[in-house]
Amino acid sequence: MTGLVHFALPEKGSRWGCLIEDTIYDITPQVSSLSEWMKNSLGRVAESIQDIVDYAKIAEFSYPLSDLETSPESATPHLLAPVDAQEVWAAGVTYERSRSARQEEAIDGGDIYARVYAAERPELFFKATAKDVIGPFGKVGIRRDATWSVPEPELAVVLNPALEVVGFTIGNDMSSRDIEGANPLYLPQAKVYTASCALGPQVLLNPAKEWPEFSINLRVSRQGQIVFFGSTSTNRIKRSLSDLVQYLGRSRSFPDGAVLLTGTGIVPPNEFSLQEGDLVHINIEGIGSLVNNVKIV
Repeated sequence: MTGLVHFALPEKGSRWGCLIEDTIYDITPQVSSLSEWMKNSLGRVAESIQDIVDYAKIAEFSYPLSDLETSPESATPHLLAPVDAQEVWAAGVTYERSRSARQEEAIDGGDIYARVYAAERPELFFKATAKDVIGPFGKVGIRRDATWSVPEPELAVVLNPALEVVGFTIGNDMSSRDIEGANPLYLPQAKVYTASCALGPQVLLNPAKEWPEFSINLRVSRQGQIVFFGSTSTNRIKRSLSDLVQYLGRSRSFPDGAVLLTGTGIVPPNEFSLQEGDLVHINIEGIGSLVNNVKIV
C-alpha cells in the first residue's frame, strides 16, 4: 500500500513524501500541498494515487521513516500531521461501546446518547483546524480544569473537496469526559481545546467505498508501565462510511477537503484518567502507529 506523509526538514521546511514500506520518497516538487493534490484528485482518485507512486520513482531524495520518528524539534527531521488546510470533524456514538460509555458518564443517565445511536442522523461536530492538529510524537493536551481525561483512538477518513475518500489515517480525539458528562451542551469545551486532536503518521491512500477492516489498539504507558490497553475493530462501527460522509457534506462545502474522525470503540474504565507525562500509543493495522505524550493545557 502507498502512503502520503507530511514531514519537516531543518533546512527545507515542510515537505510531502510517498511512504513505501519503510522509506519516504520526497515528492514535494510535484506535490507541494495536500490541498492542491486533493483538488486535482476530483473524479480521478485512483489515478491521483498512481501519480504519487510514479512521483516516488523519480524522487531525488529519500529518507528512512525511522529517522523521522522523533519529537518535533525544528533542528531535526520529524513527521508532521498529514494535513495542511483541512478542517477536522468528528462523529460520535458510532460504536455501541461509545454509546454505553457516554450513558455511564452522563449525570442525567445519558438517554440522549442512546437516542443518537439509534437515530438516522449521526452526531457530527467540528474538532480542529489543520494548524491546531498535533502530529506524531508531539504532545496532546488535557484540560487543566478537567478531572477525567481520556484518549479516543479513531480511524480517520481523508476526503477531497468532492468528499471522495482518498485514504485513511489515525486520529486521537482527546476528550474531557467529566465536562461532557455534566451536560451535553458542554461538548465543544470537552472536545475542542488546545492540542486536543492528533493525526498521523501517514495517509494510507485508498479510495474505499466501504469500511476497510482494521484492528485498532490503544496503549497508555505511565513511567514506563502500561496502565491501560484496549482494542477494537472497524467492523464494529454501526454506521456506513457513505452515511457519515453524506451527512458531513449536507449544507457545507470543504474547498480544501476534510478529515473525519469516525468514533471510538475503546473506552478506558471510569476510574482511569490521563496524567501529564503519559505516553499514548495508537496502532491501526495497515496504517501504523500514532504516538504522543500528554501535557496539561
